[in-house]
Amino acid sequence: MAAWLAAVYVLCHWVALALWPAHAQGVSFAFLVIAPLLAALACAWRMRRSEARVGWLALAVGLLLWAGGMALNMYQDLVGGTPDATPGLSMLLYVLYGVPLTFAMAHPRHEPWYLILIDGALALLLGYLFFVHTFSFASVGDAPDAGVASLRRMFDIENLFIAVFALVRYLASEDAARRAFFRALALFAWVYLLMAAYINHVATEASYGGAADLLIDLPFLLLAVVALRERPERDATTPRRLALAVRAGSPLILPAALLVVSALMVDAHPHLAVVGFALATLGSGLRGVVMQVRAMERQDQLDVLARVDGLTGVANRRQFDQVLQAEWSRARRSGQSMALLMVDIDHFKQFNDRFGHPLGDACLRAVATALAGCASRSTDVVARYGGEEFAVVVPGTSREGVLALAETMRRAVAQLRLVAADPQQQIGVTISVGVARVGQIASIDAGPLLAATDAALYEAKRHGRNRVVEGHVGPVPLA
Repeated sequence: MAAWLAAVYVLCHWVALALWPAHAQGVSFAFLVIAPLLAALACAWRMRRSEARVGWLALAVGLLLWAGGMALNMYQDLVGGTPDATPGLSMLLYVLYGVPLTFAMAHPRHEPWYLILIDGALALLLGYLFFVHTFSFASVGDAPDAGVASLRRMFDIENLFIAVFALVRYLASEDAARRAFFRALALFAWVYLLMAAYINHVATEASYGGAADLLIDLPFLLLAVVALRERPERDATTPRRLALAVRAGSPLILPAALLVVSALMVDAHPHLAVVGFALATLGSGLRGVVMQVRAMERQDQLDVLARVDGLTGVANRRQFDQVLQAEWSRARRSGQSMALLMVDIDHFKQFNDRFGHPLGDACLRAVATALAGCASRSTDVVARYGGEEFAVVVPGTSREGVLALAETMRRAVAQLRLVAADPQQQIGVTISVGVARVGQIASIDAGPLLAATDAALYEAKRHGRNRVVEGHVGPVPLA
């Protein structure tokens, strides 16, 4: 339906020119102002239904700027009394329409507000440079032929810039919503590029009100049709490395645009061009620093996740293995002792079967918290060994000290009370603890200590549970 309406719009434009040749210019201006407004409305409608809201909003703003430029052209020709003049303010709005589009291409998804603020500042600076550059060649009311030629060159660069980068963003997009947006933007940008090139370089002598005006309708009506058609995007087949490279490089689009415009201004405004070069570099650098800090923060979070058990918050099995080997090697070099505790929650399977997994998870968290609270020394490490089993590495302690710690942990867990579905029902939990200690370490392998601790835990469970049993490390082969 949208495509048929677009065709009817172009047909009505042609019929109006044919029926009212004496008023062709005014009629054509009306169609040329309404076409981008319709496209802007379609983009605003799509914005409310898409996750790529920033992109559709920026595109709608750009289209409103373009419509404003055409409206100023209409005023100049029909009311201002200077037909076929090229008002500089109108030219400025035509140029500024590309600033929101450039911002949309440079804006990665899910960015925090301060990065959006940096991009917004660069976009505003780009708009200001466009403003200065435009009025270097034009006045508010008119532009000489030489100025128009320079502005056409700037239009060509801007249009090609937008078309190329919109296509790149589309080809490298993995997210369906953003892929749909960049598809619409790329189609519009390439059709607009061809239309503008024809109007600016071929039909240069044609006045508004002729058949060439029908071409100007096309990119805007095409965009409106694409925006209104919510066609599902196919799964992207973009190589992952290319997608990541484009996503990482997209913030450079705004600084690149600033550098291009600054280069165009070197002759007319050298000092402002230097400012543009400097701010483009500083903005890109500042954004890079912020992104690097965020990457480091995410890496820190990943490091924590790699070392911490997600359910209980204590060290995971991988971290336990590393700590055990590191403390074993340190004790072997220093001649200190080392002890290990293995802790198992008594009858945990029956607990889960009776009260359900949510309360079972709560039990694991409560036991882990109790064990960690008893391990007061910074060198003691509590880890989830697997399932309902925990392990505690206790370096540099006496036999009495480690046994006292094990008994403290057992009592702390025995005092826990978990609340079931019935608030009146409080459930107790107990643990069995196996303990083993090595006074003088001569081997490079901590396996005998693990075996002795595990055997002690087995004995504690075999003799009734809810108790601490000490194991003994057998003969350890010398390193």
